[in-house]
Amino acid sequence: MRRRLINSTLAVVLVVIAVFGVSLVIVETRTISSSAQESVDSEALRLISVIESRLLGEERINPEVLAEQIDSKRYALVKMAGRAPIEVGERPTGSVITATETGEHGERVTVEESRSAVTREVGRTLMIIGAVALLAIVSAVLLAVRQANKLASPLTDLAETAERLGSGDPRPRHKRYGVPELDRVADVLDASAERIARMLTAERRLAADASHQLRTPLTALSMRIEEISLTDDPETVKEEAHIALAQVERLTDVVQRLLTNARDPRTGSAVVFDLDEVVKQQIEEWRPAYRGEGRAIVCSGKQGLSAVGTPGAVAQVLAALIENSLMHGRGTVALRTRVTGNQAVIEVTDEGPGVPADLGARIFERTISGRNSTGIGLAVARDLAEADGGRLELLQQQPPVFALFLSRMAQSRTEAETERPVR
Repeated sequence: MRRRLINSTLAVVLVVIAVFGVSLVIVETRTISSSAQESVDSEALRLISVIESRLLGEERINPEVLAEQIDSKRYALVKMAGRAPIEVGERPTGSVITATETGEHGERVTVEESRSAVTREVGRTLMIIGAVALLAIVSAVLLAVRQANKLASPLTDLAETAERLGSGDPRPRHKRYGVPELDRVADVLDASAERIARMLTAERRLAADASHQLRTPLTALSMRIEEISLTDDPETVKEEAHIALAQVERLTDVVQRLLTNARDPRTGSAVVFDLDEVVKQQIEEWRPAYRGEGRAIVCSGKQGLSAVGTPGAVAQVLAALIENSLMHGRGTVALRTRVTGNQAVIEVTDEGPGVPADLGARIFERTISGRNSTGIGLAVARDLAEADGGRLELLQQQPPVFALFLSRMAQSRTEAETERPVR
């Protein structure tokens, strides 16, 4: 590309020099020749005037007097009737410029000048024009090299950036070159790099979230299937199979929710659902695990609450909070439902030491954990809650109180008067 730019620029300059240079040489040559001819004509006219004035004044006409009237480099021949011709100067040889004038009394003056002077003047002009043309060519080449580097180097950088994107390095360079078209290409490549980086981040997050969110449900499902394989009671098999199928449906919903949230966290499928059903389902699912640890899980608060959201996502948020209490908390875990304004609130608390003071609200950040865990569960729970238009907050650090706020339907009279007992 550099060579093409330099060659094209040089070709344009040479064409311009050829067109205008040749025209200028022709014009200058004609101008110099015309000027020299006019000078010789003027010299002959002045000389004939001097001769006529002397003839009228009956003054003496000789070579010495005439030599004072013409240029020393020129030759003059004066012919007068009845007199010998008078020569002034040395007659030039070769090509000459000649001017002849005739007076009123028949006198004739011829002035000659060698054309070598014109040739030398034309030569000097050609040298000046050639020097200017050479300077123009050198300048054009330097400018072409500079412009070629200015265009070729950015293109090389952009090619390297595109190659890095293709090799899996999505870091944007944010480098601009001062050329609008190249800067536009750089903008597009940087935007593509950012999109690729977001996609890779979303894929990694999806893998981490899916691994974390599916670990416990799959373990519970495995336990159900083991119980089915170990029992011969048809009723027990039927009950456990029914529970296992329900867990499979919830796992499917979890996977679908994670995929949807990874593509666009703002995309939701909110519906009006019975909050009691979701709370009851989570307590039943987690009660065996708590019983195995010698702990209890209970619920209390208002009954008959309806919330707006995605039941599967709300179940996953509660599952994350309950699992967090199982792993890091102590004693009884309590789920309490209440109403504040136009929101339904589910609080999850336990009797453990709570969240360390140095963490606080950072407990919802990814990789942040106070008990050497992955630090993913609460971050995913917060994302799921926000995708449903709700929010997940830490209301109290010691003992820990996590609260899930959800939008709710208009409060009914039955709902306002019903309070769920602790069970």
